[in-house]
Amino acid sequence: MGIVEYWPCLGLRHSQMTPKTYPTRIKPPALRSGDTIGIVAISSNVQREALEAGCDELRRLGYKPLYSDSIFERDLYFAGPLELRLREFEAMLENNEVKAVVCARGGYGANYLLEHLNVEKIKQHPKIFVGYSDLTNFMTYLTDRCGLVTFHGPMAAKDFDHAGGVDLLSWNAALTGRAEWELGANSGITTLVEGKAEGILYGGCLSLLVASLGTPYEIEPAGTLLFIEDVTAKPFQIDRMLLQLKLAGKLNGVRGIIFGEMLDCLQTARQDYTLQEVVLRIVSDLGIPVAYGLRSGHVSRGNITLPFGVRAALNAKNSEATLKILESATSRADAGASA
Repeated sequence: MGIVEYWPCLGLRHSQMTPKTYPTRIKPPALRSGDTIGIVAISSNVQREALEAGCDELRRLGYKPLYSDSIFERDLYFAGPLELRLREFEAMLENNEVKAVVCARGGYGANYLLEHLNVEKIKQHPKIFVGYSDLTNFMTYLTDRCGLVTFHGPMAAKDFDHAGGVDLLSWNAALTGRAEWELGANSGITTLVEGKAEGILYGGCLSLLVASLGTPYEIEPAGTLLFIEDVTAKPFQIDRMLLQLKLAGKLNGVRGIIFGEMLDCLQTARQDYTLQEVVLRIVSDLGIPVAYGLRSGHVSRGNITLPFGVRAALNAKNSEATLKILESATSRADAGASA
């Protein structure tokens, strides 16, 4: 597999779509040592042992984890009925002691909450929200409709519950208000298509991004650096979903693409092609830089926290690539939300 290089002088097409615009952008107050972290389960049911292990790690890091006993309820494969999951989320929003809301796990079910979310209440109580996987549409909704900066990163019962599951450098940089910071080789990121681009960082799990199409919660990626990741999807399924995004016009106006680790996305262990070759068939003609391998979301180790809704810069050159966050993702803890 080689690197594809984009040359504007060759006349490869650029999209002319209008860049993404947000409602007034809201940065939640920064997280500090000693703060209370509220844990919610708005998707699949939670195993007590995994959640308690995650809470132990959060305590070791200096935080105070808080969750309702009802988090362990179960309704089919959900973490309790819809009304319960919605109530737990809103309770964490309204609790002034809670400075961040971290999801226990993904799975399936967060999409049921979308039509019931109170946008004004979320704006009135802006808080750090961390999750990935099934939380993708929940987070893109918070960013698109509320203007809230959200965080694609580790969850309490999926990453904090085992040693080495969380990349603490990015966690601290993203949540404590660092103005500029960079992800490079240690993040797993490499170049597929050379180039440089700046845009709003945005995205999530590919399966969920595609599932939003045709709904009132359809993703709005124009003007963004689009982060795409998934797990255990076969290459032809990745191909199909990327092509659907492309045919739906959702890659028009995207300024750069960063793929995740794409963990276990294989047809067989002995296939004679790579997933990188598969995705290049879809994205190599877009005329934008493309990177691959950034370890956030479904990962083998060290889940990296990415702030969605802030300006970032992608620099893909030779085999190397870097993603630089260009502004703080949170406001000063004593200043509240900032636009």
